[in-house]
Amino acid sequence: MVRVPLTLETCVLIPLSEAEVSGSEPSHAAHERVLMEWPKCEQNMSAANISGFSSLPAHIQQFIYYRHCRHFPISPGNFDRREVLRKTWARERQHNGLWIRRIFISGTAGSGVEKVRLNELLKAEQKEHRDILQWDFDESFFNLTLKQILFFEWMKHRCPNVHFLLNGDDDVFANTDGMVEYLTDLPGNNGSSHLYTGYVIYNAAPIRSSESKYYIPNQITAELYPPYCGGGGYLLSGHTAMVIHNMSVSTEKAGLLPTVHMGVKTFGLTIYNLILDQHEPCYMKGLLLVHRFLPAQIYLMWKKINDPHLRCGVRFGEDNV
Repeated sequence: MVRVPLTLETCVLIPLSEAEVSGSEPSHAAHERVLMEWPKCEQNMSAANISGFSSLPAHIQQFIYYRHCRHFPISPGNFDRREVLRKTWARERQHNGLWIRRIFISGTAGSGVEKVRLNELLKAEQKEHRDILQWDFDESFFNLTLKQILFFEWMKHRCPNVHFLLNGDDDVFANTDGMVEYLTDLPGNNGSSHLYTGYVIYNAAPIRSSESKYYIPNQITAELYPPYCGGGGYLLSGHTAMVIHNMSVSTEKAGLLPTVHMGVKTFGLTIYNLILDQHEPCYMKGLLLVHRFLPAQIYLMWKKINDPHLRCGVRFGEDNV
């Protein structure tokens, strides 16, 4: 769920199947291209009859026209971010005997020559890395929920044995090794029961200022949002992902409430101790995810926290944040 034009969301899959626990690599079939075809989702023209519809911004009208859709054609902008993530926290690898897999997911953006060039770039990346899913809908802030549902559909068919997944923006620093350790230490949860954890936001009201990119008119919702994890990054169990997909309802209505994890900082870091540097690697090793990192910062921090000569005398906790 990335907040800039044509940006890609990173999903690091953390599978815990018996084959992967034993150390053997998952089959190549997981990376084979798959085409899943559905009838084209048509525009709901009756949406134009909603009171005040004609006065809404064009991108919100587009969202309302198509918000009933659950399937779009799938087809084979932030290139520097994707390349850095492939070399750092989203690198496919084993940690503690478990495999971490990576998927970038996207809609489409631009028009004419710009759109053609962008698709050529994504096709080239897909040919080399086999890690991109692109659907034929507009890449926009209002289609993030749709993108999520479509990914769950793909996961259901192509990665049904994934027990946990990280949903994260491409501008976060994620301590994915630390996430594996956290998930494998969960008591009684191997991904088959509910997990939805991150930075939890409570009693949030829709933004009514039409100048804001977060603007939500009354025609979409007039209620407070249920508790939810900040979209910069959060962890889900495979069980929770499939319940959300199958029911297509909010986590609150599904009875899947989020839990707070103090190591997830989707609004960035606020450090009150003036002696501490927020880019101190020993500090970052005590966290799971921090939002708003530039590509160069992600690359350098990953090198630092994985330096075999790094010695940390203190594991910083929430008292310093």
